[in-house]
Amino acid sequence: MGRAAPTPSIAVVVEDDESVRDFAAAILEETDLDVIACDSAADALAVMREHGSEVALLFTEMQLSGEMDGATLARTVERDWPDVRLVVTSRPGAAQAVPDHAVYMQKPWRPLDVLVEAERAAHAAA
Repeated sequence: MGRAAPTPSIAVVVEDDESVRDFAAAILEETDLDVIACDSAADALAVMREHGSEVALLFTEMQLSGEMDGATLARTVERDWPDVRLVVTSRPGAAQAVPDHAVYMQKPWRPLDVLVEAERAAHAAA
């Protein structure tokens, strides 16, 4: 018999500003989701490749330093892991095209809004 796929229970936070990343991670730790914090899209993509079937939520800044920005990361996750709930965020005036299934939150976002999206991701995964 085959093993059932694990219920998605991970939130991946991608933000290159350490204080914002830590704040978002702390908010998401108040949910039933385990949190993996990444400072780059490349790190987040490595997490997705290893834990993709376990990820319920990807919370990413659109403007990331490095070779891949958050918008490209979100589009990649949308394509390769379509069941992952996507939340993309950026400062006013910096938004790029948001993937079709993503929720956009302009900075500064409210902690309650982050929690609501995490709860939606957790319930969709259950």
